[in-house]
Amino acid sequence: MKKNLMSVIILALLIVNIALTAVMLFSVTSTNKATADLIGRISGAMDMELSSADGTAFKPTVPIENVATYDIADSMTIRLKQDEDGLEHYIMVAITLSMDNTHDDYKEYGATVDERESLIKSEIISVVGQYTMAEAQADENALKQAILERIQNMYGSDFIYKVDFRDVKYSG
Repeated sequence: MKKNLMSVIILALLIVNIALTAVMLFSVTSTNKATADLIGRISGAMDMELSSADGTAFKPTVPIENVATYDIADSMTIRLKQDEDGLEHYIMVAITLSMDNTHDDYKEYGATVDERESLIKSEIISVVGQYTMAEAQADENALKQAILERIQNMYGSDFIYKVDFRDVKYSG
């Protein structure tokens, strides 16, 4: 009799164990599904941040061993567009162009950048002159991007992939 009672208790505990395991399995599965959905949404948001406004993905950075730089003069003094105050403002800036020396167009244009420095300076002056001092100070990255786009259009190539300011001073 005791053996049968023990068998019934063990059977009951086994059934309870299976039932609790099933409940736990379904609750963990739904939680796992919710977690996977959350991770998917986060990944989607990160993908959106890694693309520009027009939907094209940003290019990966060029490895340092493939970067060639060219310094445009020591410093350029450029007159900025007038603000509401009516005063003339100037920016003194030294500019460095970063070029990808593995790019196909670098072989053709890279060695001759110094020969076209005056054309590049002209493009820089043209772009920077369209900004007021407040606009230039507020968003230097937009200014750099505008200069980069103008130089890339001049060459018809993107072997020059970055414009940096080495030294910036505003006066006026």
